[in-house]
Amino acid sequence: MKSKVKILLLLMATLVVVNVHAQEKKLGLKEAIDLSIKNSKQLKIKSAEIKEATASVTEATQRRLPDAKVSGAYMRLNPVNVDMKKQNPGTTPAASPKISQALYGIVNLSLPIYTGGKIRYGIESSQFLEKAIELDAENEKGQVIENTVEAYVNLFKARAAVDLLNRSLVDARQRAKDFQNLEKNGLLARNDLMKAELQVSNLELQLLDLENNWQLANINMNLMLGLPDSTTLIADSSMINQNFAVSTLDDYLQQAAHNRKDIEAIDLRKQAAQAGVRIAKSDYLPNLAVTGGYIALDLPGFILVPNALNLGIGVNYSISSLWKTKAKVQGAEARAEQLAITQDLINDQVRLQVNRAYLNWLSGQKKIQVHAQAIEQANEGYRVVKNKYNNSLATATELLDADLAQLEANLNYVNAKADAVVAYNQLLLAAGELENANK
Repeated sequence: MKSKVKILLLLMATLVVVNVHAQEKKLGLKEAIDLSIKNSKQLKIKSAEIKEATASVTEATQRRLPDAKVSGAYMRLNPVNVDMKKQNPGTTPAASPKISQALYGIVNLSLPIYTGGKIRYGIESSQFLEKAIELDAENEKGQVIENTVEAYVNLFKARAAVDLLNRSLVDARQRAKDFQNLEKNGLLARNDLMKAELQVSNLELQLLDLENNWQLANINMNLMLGLPDSTTLIADSSMINQNFAVSTLDDYLQQAAHNRKDIEAIDLRKQAAQAGVRIAKSDYLPNLAVTGGYIALDLPGFILVPNALNLGIGVNYSISSLWKTKAKVQGAEARAEQLAITQDLINDQVRLQVNRAYLNWLSGQKKIQVHAQAIEQANEGYRVVKNKYNNSLATATELLDADLAQLEANLNYVNAKADAVVAYNQLLLAAGELENANK
């Protein structure tokens, strides 16, 4: 019986282990970027906007096609007296026909020949806007990649902090246990033992906060990637050891001027606005169209017109456009002017973004060097204090402070290395090269 229970417990433990591993997922940065692009709701919205813009281009193009209208009716009439006034001399007046119903059908066709350029410029404007929205989508894709990199790095930092604190907590608990033995044997003051135990409590509280941060970072990453919330993601720690090839500031400024999609998009919108000015001015000009039609009429007992065809050229000109169009033109010109100024503003913002990203990168590299030196100093400081403490030349408080300094130095170094990944990708984003770098 006991052997059966042991086998059952072993099977249950195996299932639990398998389930835990099934929920874990090792995730590389490239895979995270691919999943975020695939499942990004922002990019799906942009895709729908592109479809809408494409439909607008089709709609504008279809204005070149002829307009066709068909109408018809059947009517029952009250008795109608028809008095034909014009009669041939010497003839007997014809009896008045009795009309009780009427049928007619009309087909009208109109093919625009000249509209003052309204159709052509309308097509140009919608095409410019379609390309601008496509560039907006590409720009949004770069933002999605950058957000993914930041979320990935935050996930790594949160997990690394938990791991470092767990290791430090193991040492702190062992130290507190050693202090308890020393205190029982009268070799350590009660106050020093309480300080060691207090350090354990503080580390445990910090660990709770760090684990909470890690779980939130993990959920946020799962939401971005379209994965189940219960999936435990394990970031690739090797990404912080990459060797980044960074060029000069001028190179990145030139790349931004040529590669930034938002700069191209605002230029296209400016061209669309200029086409809008020409559309407004087209109201000053007449419209010319080829017209045609077909009429069929039947008044039973009176008249039958089976196929009356007509074909001609129609001219339409609104005289009121002479005093109503000026305001439209001024409004269109004002919109074009606003976009021209916005283009200059975006150019300035791009230069500022590149400079900021480049300075952040340089600053991040300096921080890595400083934190690396801090680790060496903290390790050496702990070694010295530990030797002094073993020789009763340093207090327990000094030993605990030196231990915390080690933990803080290691955390700062890992965070600085991880932040360098974000800073590099932000620099690529500012230069318009992030998407190409992650293909």
